[in-house]
Amino acid sequence: MDEQALLGLNPNADARYRQRAMAYFEQLKESQDAWEVCAEALAKGIYNDDHVKFFCFQVLEHQIKFRHAGLSAPQQQLIRECLMKWLQCQLISPQPEKSFIRNKAAQVLALTFVMEYLTLWPKFFFDILSLVGSNPHGVDIYLRTLMAIDAEVVDRDIMHSPEETRRNTLIKDSMREQCIPHLVESWFQILQTYQQSHPELTCLCLEVVGAYVSWIDLNLIANDRFVNLLLSQMSMDELREEACDCLFEIVNKGMDPVDKTKLVESLCQVLQTAGFFNVDQEEDVDFLAKFSRLINGMGLSLVQSWTKLAKAGSVKEATDTLQALEAKVPLLLQLLVHEDDDISANMVGFCYDYLHVLKQLPQLTDQQKTNIEALMLAVMKKLTYDDEYNFENEGEDEAMFVEYRKQLKMLLDRLAQVSPELLLEAVRRVFTNTMQNWQSSPFMEVEVAIRLVYMLGEALPASHGAHFSGDTAKTNALQDMMRTLVSCGVSSYQHSSVALEFFETVVRYDKFFLVEPQHIPNVLMAFLDQRGLRHNSPKVRSRVAYLFSRFIKTLHKHMNAFIEDILTRIQDLLALAPPENGFPALLTSDDQLFMFETAGILIVNGESPVERKQAMMRSLLTPLMEAFGLLLAKLLQETEEESQVALADLLSHAVGFASRTSKAFSNKQTVKQCGCTEVYRDCLQTFLPALSCPVQKGVLRSSVRSFLHRMIICLEEEVLPFVPSASEHMLKDCEAKDLQEFIPLISQITAKFKRHVSPFLQQIFMPLVLAIFEVLARPAEDNDQTAALEKQMLRRSYFSFIQTVTGSGMNEVMANQGAENIEQVVFTIIQGAVDFPDPIAQKTCFIILSKLVELWGGKDCMVGFPDFIYKNIVPACFMAPLKQTFDLSDAQTVLTLSECAVTLKMIHLKRGPEFIQFLQQEYLPSLQVSPEISQELCHVLQEPDVKVLKTYLKAFFQQARL
Repeated sequence: MDEQALLGLNPNADARYRQRAMAYFEQLKESQDAWEVCAEALAKGIYNDDHVKFFCFQVLEHQIKFRHAGLSAPQQQLIRECLMKWLQCQLISPQPEKSFIRNKAAQVLALTFVMEYLTLWPKFFFDILSLVGSNPHGVDIYLRTLMAIDAEVVDRDIMHSPEETRRNTLIKDSMREQCIPHLVESWFQILQTYQQSHPELTCLCLEVVGAYVSWIDLNLIANDRFVNLLLSQMSMDELREEACDCLFEIVNKGMDPVDKTKLVESLCQVLQTAGFFNVDQEEDVDFLAKFSRLINGMGLSLVQSWTKLAKAGSVKEATDTLQALEAKVPLLLQLLVHEDDDISANMVGFCYDYLHVLKQLPQLTDQQKTNIEALMLAVMKKLTYDDEYNFENEGEDEAMFVEYRKQLKMLLDRLAQVSPELLLEAVRRVFTNTMQNWQSSPFMEVEVAIRLVYMLGEALPASHGAHFSGDTAKTNALQDMMRTLVSCGVSSYQHSSVALEFFETVVRYDKFFLVEPQHIPNVLMAFLDQRGLRHNSPKVRSRVAYLFSRFIKTLHKHMNAFIEDILTRIQDLLALAPPENGFPALLTSDDQLFMFETAGILIVNGESPVERKQAMMRSLLTPLMEAFGLLLAKLLQETEEESQVALADLLSHAVGFASRTSKAFSNKQTVKQCGCTEVYRDCLQTFLPALSCPVQKGVLRSSVRSFLHRMIICLEEEVLPFVPSASEHMLKDCEAKDLQEFIPLISQITAKFKRHVSPFLQQIFMPLVLAIFEVLARPAEDNDQTAALEKQMLRRSYFSFIQTVTGSGMNEVMANQGAENIEQVVFTIIQGAVDFPDPIAQKTCFIILSKLVELWGGKDCMVGFPDFIYKNIVPACFMAPLKQTFDLSDAQTVLTLSECAVTLKMIHLKRGPEFIQFLQQEYLPSLQVSPEISQELCHVLQEPDVKVLKTYLKAFFQQARL
């Protein structure tokens, strides 16, 4: 072997040697017989270096995996002999190989087994077992090989081809017939022999049994001697977890429901007798995690059996199984309330499915009701935070608890389905007791009590969605709890989790305040003072900003008396720049967006006269405009990039805040009706100069463009005078992304104002089109994926824009661009339909072509357009679908073909028999289409229903491309 190349196998070797080793590996893989050197090196134990041994196994693995069928019989024999010789060496070696080498060897043995067991090596297991005997090193390789065979043949997580699946089924069938009883016997002997001396081997063997039990005869394992051995190992510290896992796999095996119930019951009886059900006395949480998984598996198996038996109408057997199931509930509860969340979480599946069983029963017994109440209390207890939860800096443990809480919420929802009355009563009891003593209760108890009320909102059936109408019992209970929540003073509790839960619950049940509006002032104060928006936790302040906007949206009709007071109190929270006093701002700019929206809603929806609304909106927006003017001037002077970025961000926020206030307007309360047109026009006047700012263009243009979008909706025609100058600025020095984002703005204006903007559109049309052409024509690196994607998106936006113009009934916009310009534009549409493999853009192009034919292709046609139809549009309808890139199995492409059919139909509608004649006599013969097919196509084209043509064209092009 190339000793120099082998040096590169060492992880610490330099890059040159490592590259040489890689090249050598590829050379050995591709060679017909060079791998034999590796096989021999392993068989004779020539190398001591672990990396070289691993390398040899890798070369061998490649041969077996990819070239086995091409090897000669002697070569296949050589592989078998070398592997057995290597195994023989392990038996006499004082030290076992490193674990990673043993795993790789097992993998290679397993691959050889898969390739040869059915044909060349039926005695595979007997050969290995007779060779290794009771040698621990040999037994270790044997067990690892079994696990590797499981991965190759059985593991359901690995995708197999149909051929591999057939082969694997044959292998399993042959193993069941020929050797499984012998293998099971070997496992029993290993488990018995090594449990004291080599616990690691015993654990590996237990893993093997667990893996194989799913597809072998269960009676070979689920018998007295095996189960007794497993139970004895459940009491051995080093083996108990693996023994538990093994029992779990046995219980999980698919089988007849009656037999499954018997198996579970017999195992339970033995485990109970052996004292394993005394969970409180067990201190080993790792073992209990495994044990809880086993009990969960048993519970789920019983539920499954009950479901099958109940469906089959086997009343007695179903009753017996239900009894067996109910007998496990005390153990389920013990494990569910265990202080370790992993142990508890393992029981959620069993608990959930047990409740599903109860839900299906016609009537609940007293014992079942007691079980439900016990489960409720268990869930409530487990929902509680522990002392160590870090609210200010949540890490992995906290994230895991949040996930676990979601599982508990599922249980609570299921409990509500089984017995809403019991759940409501249990929550009410816990909540009332806690709220009576909230001052002296630990935060976690107070938080969970409020949390439970919050969770009822989703847990109670949807028919009580309003929560404060309908079912009197529920309504009264919830109303009582909400009244207590907002009046008992708990909003002053100092812990952030309680504060958050208070506000979340108030907003979830905001309809309560429609029924009892007298509580609104108290809750408003909580939102506005140190309990909410001025809380010492940034997390609370941030969430409350959002919740406050939700609260105001729902209850704005009840806010009239408080509007001015609220606006005064939140004034400092609406400041654009952070305070100069060195303290950080109370809210982030994202939170401030909600505050501006809230202020807008209060002003717009209040009952003040128009003049007052106008004054309030002006006093809300004027500070933003003033600050904007100063900051823009400062930005133009600034040379430091970091400061430029900070200033541009502030400018962008100012525009965003003003934009957000406009969300308060509606069809009932328009900008005009509220007297706010002028102030928003002033905003436009203030913000538009930022479009010509030479620094931080991207940020500024993006925010002003978004504001224009909002103003087109809110200001109606009042926005139009600002559009030409804004467009002119946005078309200067633009990139693909700028244009792509500018086009929707023009499309929005076109679609909304139509004829009003026709003169402007005629004026801007070619400058915009030429700007797009210029950007698309810019050279880019071949492998620049970002640039390619940006161009593709721009192309789509361009076609979208043309579609909007042609579809808005403004024929004159394009018609008045001059013949040369029109031709240039229409050619790009033809190009988009045919040349670019982008079905979304192609579909748009065919829609445009169809529209142009409709506009210009009839009797009063544009000069020269019929000629253009025949020379360009008709060929496009055939050339595009004939391209290999036109994938007719893709849904988007099929939609493109539909539009192509619509275009052809439109040409026929406008040009009539002349078009049919052109197809039959000139165009289709040029494509070598037979006269019969031509006639057929033309016949379908004349059918009144376009669907017939769509279906026909798909078949036509599929056939044409064969």
